[in-house]
Amino acid sequence: MGPTGSGKSKLAIDLASHFPIEIINADSMQLYQGLDVLTNKLPLQHQNGVPHHLLGTVSPNVEFTSKEFRDSAIPIINEILSRNHIPVIVGGTNYYIQALVSPFLLDDSAEDMDESCPSDLLGDEQTDLEPDFGSDSAYSYENLKDLDPVAAKRIHPNNHRKISQYLSLYARSGVLPSKLYQGKAAEVGQNWGRVDNFRFNCCFICTDAATPVLDQYVEQRVDSMIDAGLLHEVYDIYNVNADYTRGLQQAIGVREFEDFLKVYLSTGRNSKTTEPTGASCSLASTDKDDKTLKEYLREILNSSNNNQLKVLLEGAIDKMKLNTRRLVRCQKRRVNRLQTLFGWNIHYVDATESISCKSDESWASQVVGPAVEIIRTFLSEEDERSVSNLMGSKDTSVKSTERDLWTQYICKVLAFCADELFVNRLVETGYLEVHMSGNSTSRAADTENECLILGSLRDLAFWSSNYNNNNNNKLLNVVRDQFP
Repeated sequence: MGPTGSGKSKLAIDLASHFPIEIINADSMQLYQGLDVLTNKLPLQHQNGVPHHLLGTVSPNVEFTSKEFRDSAIPIINEILSRNHIPVIVGGTNYYIQALVSPFLLDDSAEDMDESCPSDLLGDEQTDLEPDFGSDSAYSYENLKDLDPVAAKRIHPNNHRKISQYLSLYARSGVLPSKLYQGKAAEVGQNWGRVDNFRFNCCFICTDAATPVLDQYVEQRVDSMIDAGLLHEVYDIYNVNADYTRGLQQAIGVREFEDFLKVYLSTGRNSKTTEPTGASCSLASTDKDDKTLKEYLREILNSSNNNQLKVLLEGAIDKMKLNTRRLVRCQKRRVNRLQTLFGWNIHYVDATESISCKSDESWASQVVGPAVEIIRTFLSEEDERSVSNLMGSKDTSVKSTERDLWTQYICKVLAFCADELFVNRLVETGYLEVHMSGNSTSRAADTENECLILGSLRDLAFWSSNYNNNNNNKLLNVVRDQFP
């Protein structure tokens, strides 16, 4: 997790060199098909063969709620665990991650818990930026104020999606939205996403960098997107009747170009001349087709004339940069809130130097290296807890299927990490009473509990790893003898 531009996707790919991971996308705009440049989707050739899920799979015209993300991600997590791989959730849409780890969205009797959860918990980072655009739904907001002033105070007048949800909720149920906050949603607001109510055992890593560095980087990234074809993408998706509160139309970089495209298309398709609005370069025909108009976009930007089209286009690009900088701050605030208000144990890795200096060496030493150690420590601690559970009772079932699958996997992942200290820990703590002297190999388990431990670990690749320690080798031989 972390703000846009901080290197989340890059870190996830680099972690695949150290752990058997699969990536689940948790960026609310990268979920959708299309706008690959504008949403900064990681190209296939840069994915380095690491499996990616929920990346460019959703129709661009539908609204993909946090509930739908949760319902899609949980089966994928279970499948990844069944392959003895680690699921890594990567993205800056923090309310998606909250919905995934919190059990309080499991109540499917509610049509959509997004409607009843407090907006400060479930707010969309993208819709938080709406005030820059002006309101298209002032009348609807006034209706909500008249109907339910308390609910209206909870949201911004330009949060069109939430306004529509509140009004629709009242139309369906006849219950004022604010009344929900006094009942079920009040409980959700107090507990949703808190550290003591997680569905999974999680390790949170936040890639971060100094805000001025991120500001400069995301502005440069917008310029690179322009070079990579962003203008063609926004041209293709433009619709004069677009609903900027649903689906892919919400992405930063779509609505910003609306004013420019309205004038451009009107001028280009209706112009009686071959040179729209004083531009320096002419088009081939007065009835300009879409392909020609799209190709002409970049020439407008490079034109030496400060005509109306160029001014509007440069203004749209500046607005996109501004809203991206706002998104950086919004995401930083939300991560901080998860830590300070909800008690999440978030590990930060600082990418400031690697971004500002464009240094691969700094990235490896200050971001990838610390992240790898954080994950290894987490997996080691999880394994110790799972062994303790095995020793305490033959009934090792846990409260949920997800936790059980995760516990099963934690032991297996040590095979990949090749943590040769694990065997020593089992011996030193008395979990396994192994009698080793000279070349003899005694029974590996003297108690039923010890047999249970070995039985749960016997098929793991961990036992076939190569170790230099003689005692470890003896223990491995004992295990193979006892469980051929």
